[in-house]
Formats: sequence, structure tokens, C-alpha cells
Amino acid sequence: MREIVLDTETTGLDPAQGDRLVEIGAVELLNHLPTGRTYHQYINPERDVPEEAVRIHGLTADVLRDEPVFKDIAAAFLDFIGDDAKLVIHNASFDMKFLNAELKQAGHPTLPWSRALDTLALAREKLSGGQHSLDALCRRFGIDNSARVLHGALLDSEILAEVYLELIGGRQPDLVLDTPARQLSRTAPDQDGRGKGGTSRRPAPLPPRLSAEERAAHADFVEKMGENAIWLRYMPRSDG
Repeated sequence: MREIVLDTETTGLDPAQGDRLVEIGAVELLNHLPTGRTYHQYINPERDVPEEAVRIHGLTADVLRDEPVFKDIAAAFLDFIGDDAKLVIHNASFDMKFLNAELKQAGHPTLPWSRALDTLALAREKLSGGQHSLDALCRRFGIDNSARVLHGALLDSEILAEVYLELIGGRQPDLVLDTPARQLSRTAPDQDGRGKGGTSRRPAPLPPRLSAEERAAHADFVEKMGENAIWLRYMPRSDG
């Protein structure tokens, strides 16, 4: 299953009032694992950027003047997201209305709303109480967002990918599965060799099921993802 975690930055809040996209960032997931493929593009909004927007993302009209306009990058963007991948977006209605306004203006078909998976709605459904902003969710899950001084579409997409994996239990599934019964089964065994939770201990661990060739192929795949790939944060690293 392919998913695209996506974020945008804009000149304001409403494309109907003339606001435009200034940045798109996206991260590819395959079966809930980051592949290392990303998309990032600054966009010339063909208008002034209000001071409030500059304060949020730091992108002025002068900075964006030499960047391509949306119609010139639309095909590359659509090629990256593909035809059927879910679009994982925090507060999806905001980004989708901007993307569809730009696509319509550029003469492309709009994206169906059914493709969007809103992590804001997901967080509200799964987590009772508290705030559900991206920063608040980072604090809740212990995700480092210290580089998020300004909003940036690619950085926010990378952070959102981590938040999304936490929300679905894909990053640390034991947070969901670690029930009191499971905790009891890990206590010291009684004299008959059984834990207090009633689970027998295996006298010897099972041998690994991966061959040396499969382990080497996996290590090679991970190395090709690059040292900054998000997935490397989820796997243990050897001391060698």
C-alpha cells in the first residue's frame, strides 16, 4: 500500500480570496514504511506574500520570484503522488482546497476528497483530551521537532510521517499491545517455570528465520535510503 504524507505552505487562508501555494513537501510510505523518496518544490505565487504568512514560513515574494509557477510543476507533482495513493495530511481540508484550486487553475483534474486521510481527525478519534496540533502530537509521542523553527512543507511532512505511524501503531506497536496481562507474563517464573501470568517460557530462543543473504539484502536496501532517511530512526543500529 502506497501513501503520500503531504504538507503545503500558502500565502494565506483562502484560495477563493486569491491566496496561493508557495511550497509543497511530500514523503512516500510503502506499507507504512518510509521509502526515502520525497518531493519538494517552492512555488512562485505570482502575488505578494502577506507579512503574517512570511512570519509563519519565512518565504517572501522576493525569495520566490525565481521559482516556477504552479502550472509548470503540476505534472511533476501529480506524477509523484500517483493516481491512487492515499494523501496523509494534517487538517486535510485546508491543503486539499489549495491543491485543487491550483490544479483547476492550471487546467488539471482536481483530486477527489476521498483520497485524503486527515491525521487531525484521526488524532481526535484516537486520543482523548489535549491538543492535536502537529507540535502537540510531537510532544505527546516524544518526536523531535526542534528544527521546526519556521513551518516548512518537507520538514513538516517528515515529522507528520512519524506522527502518523504513531497514530496507527506502526512505529511502536507495543504502546497498544502492552496490556497488564502481557506485563505479568514477563515477571520472574515460579518454581514450575511458568510466569505469574500463566505463560510458559521457551527454554531456548528460536533461531533466526532470515538467511544471511536476506539480512545482507535488507542492510543494503537500508543503506541506499541514505543516512537521513526517516525509517532509520525506527530500527536498532549495530555498534559495528
